[in-house]
Amino acid sequence: MNRRFGRNDVVLLMALAVACILGLAVLAISTRPGAQVEITIDDVPYGIYPLNKNQEIPVMIDGICTNVVLISDGTVSMEEADCPDQLCVRQHAIDSARESIICLPNRVVITVLGAEESEFDAMVR
Repeated sequence: MNRRFGRNDVVLLMALAVACILGLAVLAISTRPGAQVEITIDDVPYGIYPLNKNQEIPVMIDGICTNVVLISDGTVSMEEADCPDQLCVRQHAIDSARESIICLPNRVVITVLGAEESEFDAMVR
């Protein structure tokens, strides 16, 4: 059977092309230049940093470096912590508005500030 492209085949290919373009657009938007990272200690602002600038931020409490925050490739994560459970270090990197990483023993909270919110309510691994 020798079959040529029909109308349905063209529609399917166009839908796939649009889906690919939308996927690339979402990736391009994910590293927004206006997004910022706010670090607070015990609800007191420690600093606000741009999410699009790669940097390592040592968090000092009473003159001792308790946590190290890493901003890299448009995401932020807790690189190091001196807390015993290390739950904050094991959390995934965040990049969307209102997402947070919390180190309870040191009372350090990292929150992404920005105009766009995450498309998910929660993430399960």
